[in-house]
Amino acid sequence: MILDLARLMLFPALMAFAAASDLFTMTISNRVSLALVAGFFVLAFAGGMAPYEMLTHVGAGALLLAVAFTCFAMGWMGGGDAKVAASVALWFGFAHLMNFLLYASLFGGALTLLLLQFRQWPLPYGLAGQAWLARLHDKESGIPYGIALTLGALMVYPETDWVKAIDLAHLALR
Repeated sequence: MILDLARLMLFPALMAFAAASDLFTMTISNRVSLALVAGFFVLAFAGGMAPYEMLTHVGAGALLLAVAFTCFAMGWMGGGDAKVAASVALWFGFAHLMNFLLYASLFGGALTLLLLQFRQWPLPYGLAGQAWLARLHDKESGIPYGIALTLGALMVYPETDWVKAIDLAHLALR
């Protein structure tokens, strides 16, 4: 039961924290990525994931880390976003990686357009005192892409073996 609760709650909670952190501070702590990596390995071992399958997940994470850090080096995305994206790839493996990237790209494009439009309007006086909102409104600031990564990940997560392995009937009896 604890394993099922961890499968159900750990990944979504960490992703929600990453999105909120990026929204309010425009940064994602390394602790979030480290917690995602540690959570993957704990649940993979506890759930009996085969070593070969675990290696394919590590390969997906390593591949996305290389691509994301290339994007970071080019100034196209933040370092926290790159680490979170790689951590998500670790959880999803190659089986769900393309769906995650597609959703994250679509949500990222929509978020970018929304923020570009939002930044064209003056910030109402009553809201200008909110530091996080002023930072989000600043035309020189970036896009909190952790939000798009989270939305993309949460769209795909229910289709993964992590969720499919949960015994919902057992949880409902508690």
